Amino acid sequence: MRSFLLAILLGFSVNVFAQQTLKLSGKISNAQSESLSGVEISVKDADIKKISNIKGEYNINLKPGTYTLIFSLSGYNTNISNLKLEKNTILNVVLVKDKQMLDVVVVNDQSTRVEGMTNINARNFELSPNVAQSFEAMLKQLPGVSTNNELSSQYSVRGGNFDENLIYINDVEIFKPYLVRNGQQEGLSLINPDLISNVKFSAGGFSARYGDKLSSVLDVNYKTRDTAASVISLGTNGLSASTFFAQKRFNVAISFRNKRNRFVLNAQPIRGSYDPRFYDLQTLVNYKASPRLNVEFLGIANSSQFSLFPQSRETTFGTLQQTLRLRVNYEGQEIDQYTNLVGALTFNYKLNDKAKLKWINSAFIMSERENFDITGSYLFDEVETDFLGGGFGNVVANRGIGAFQDYGRNQMDARVLASDIKYYFSKNNSHWEGSLRFQQDYIKDELLEFNYLDSTGYALPNNQSNGFPLFDYRNASNTLTTNRISAYILNTSDIGEHFTLASGLRFNYNSFTKELLPSPRLVLTYNPKKEKDIIYRFASGYYVQTPFYRELRGFDGQINPDVKSQKSLHFIASSDYKFKSLGTNLRFNTELYYKALLQLTPYELENLRVRYNAGLTSKGYAAGVDFSISGEFVRDLESSFRLSLMKTEEDINGDSFTRTDANGNQQVVFPGFIKRPTDQRVNFSIFFQDRLFNSPTYKVHLSLLYGSRLPSWPPRTNNFTTNFTIPPYRRVDIGFSKDILDKESIKRFKWFDTYFNSFIVYAEVFNLLNINNTVSYLWLTDVNNNRYAIPNFLTSRQLNFKIIAKF
Repeated sequence: MRSFLLAILLGFSVNVFAQQTLKLSGKISNAQSESLSGVEISVKDADIKKISNIKGEYNINLKPGTYTLIFSLSGYNTNISNLKLEKNTILNVVLVKDKQMLDVVVVNDQSTRVEGMTNINARNFELSPNVAQSFEAMLKQLPGVSTNNELSSQYSVRGGNFDENLIYINDVEIFKPYLVRNGQQEGLSLINPDLISNVKFSAGGFSARYGDKLSSVLDVNYKTRDTAASVISLGTNGLSASTFFAQKRFNVAISFRNKRNRFVLNAQPIRGSYDPRFYDLQTLVNYKASPRLNVEFLGIANSSQFSLFPQSRETTFGTLQQTLRLRVNYEGQEIDQYTNLVGALTFNYKLNDKAKLKWINSAFIMSERENFDITGSYLFDEVETDFLGGGFGNVVANRGIGAFQDYGRNQMDARVLASDIKYYFSKNNSHWEGSLRFQQDYIKDELLEFNYLDSTGYALPNNQSNGFPLFDYRNASNTLTTNRISAYILNTSDIGEHFTLASGLRFNYNSFTKELLPSPRLVLTYNPKKEKDIIYRFASGYYVQTPFYRELRGFDGQINPDVKSQKSLHFIASSDYKFKSLGTNLRFNTELYYKALLQLTPYELENLRVRYNAGLTSKGYAAGVDFSISGEFVRDLESSFRLSLMKTEEDINGDSFTRTDANGNQQVVFPGFIKRPTDQRVNFSIFFQDRLFNSPTYKVHLSLLYGSRLPSWPPRTNNFTTNFTIPPYRRVDIGFSKDILDKESIKRFKWFDTYFNSFIVYAEVFNLLNINNTVSYLWLTDVNNNRYAIPNFLTSRQLNFKIIAKF
């Protein structure tokens, strides 16, 4: 009896085991019998997904039963196969190219080239070492973009400042925080890389489709999917999780991100207790109401909380002949909070095959709070530099002893409401589009801040009549409501066989300056259509930037009612050449530009804060040339090299000052054209990817940035003719990655293969060469009334680990 029961159990076990080990395998190819790698094989109504390897082969372990298998690959029609699995089975599949999709890809790429926009591969974000975790960090690899701060998502384009850049997500204009003063306070960028479908960027000369800023436009499109998918990223500096799913007429994408870069901030020059807490929740919902009507909702909730309890700082700088050291002991704290809420509801209605309407309604709500009260006592010494004298590092002379205080109680609330209706019409080789937009801005700003510096002893201020002046004292309360109306019309048409013209006209009006401003723009493209795939482009446009709020607020915090819109006239000539070389497809771009800058409001840069001198105006220019070459120098890995040369200057009205010569005579000096704060003459970057020779599944990602010197001058001075500069910005980051489920891996892990489509492990070294890059200066005056600039350094060398799992 016992033997009989044992036999039954063994038979049952064998049967169960057999049910679990049926193997479905096969090979996937195209109509030309070429193997297709990267094909996704999913089983309907089951959480099973596989990817074909480099030979087009796949295998799946299934129980006996009836299954529906879905084979999909971008650029090919999806193949759906029904199968009754009763034994080990071989199922070979042939995928047919999706001609319509390929045509769309070609048309989109050609349209982007005609408009002079640059396509950005969003996949490079997860491959590129990025200490700030911001998508905008990728822009610093692009022609025309300057950089000198890896902690921030802010960027400067062709001599413009951070406020001169347009950013759109699904046609919704994005506004960034205004009170942020340095990179360590800045949280997560509103752009979420996990949700991106495509990105376009223009460094100037963009068409009338885009709004009213002086420098650049970043156009981001989010995606949803009609199949379920998820992505999880976990690292030492934060995490993110995104999921996509579909339910009947709904396609939904949801993403959550968290950044805790405390380990990066702990390496800052100021030692103390850092507590950054940055969170972001985003969703995109797409509802197909009917064959003609599609409704989309975009929602973003972004929160940044930053607190610092500083303790001490020690900074050594100078030369071998004279080395100086600043030691500071701090008391006090800083607590900041920045919240951004974005909601946008878009209706897309297809009138017919040639025309469609889009109605975008958006709300942007911003709440910012800054509270800091930090005091410090310092010793400023000259130290011994002689290694052989035995006193290396000892104090040679005391240069100063004193105290300082930074105080602020700032809060700002902003609300931007907008409604924008767009019309699109295409016929033959001509495309028309137009828009009418209404926007209302509401700003409430409470500003109370000062800083005090005593270089001769210890004293704290109580009022401004006791001989101890408060520097940068601001006490202001402003409430401002501005209504804006803008409209544009744009036509893109082929002229003959070789030319394409995109011409348009924008108008904008705002209730503050009461200016009705036209903005004509055109882009003319010439395509020889001979053996070479090359496009020549000429673009010109008149760009106006109506003041939002920060341009209106002067150094004292008060609003200047006489501020007018800033203006810029762009002239751009470029070439875009695609060719084959070094065994791969390459792309070489050259762009020559000149920007005439009119009715400017001069400004100063304090780390990330743009401070406008709203009482002055200026005129200026920016001129330069950009070169870039990109391509897959290594299979499936995109690399790029670029060089940008640029010069920008301005002539400030009323900036004359009195100077005393060697004989004691006073003379009035008219500086004329001087360097703008963003006059970074040379920018060079490399983003290079490679595979290890003996282990091609291990990849290397190298990022190199160089930016030449930037002009700088002491605060609270109108003498901008100083030749003092911030040293060149130099940074090298390197990353190493391994996809455990790489299709070329010899050894694959079955457990990972069952549950994941991709499982990538990263190790990154930020600031590989450990270069002390300077972002700004602390200015001190010694006992002899000599002024010194103490550098504020950026991040030092850091090691980071992360994993990205896709399933």
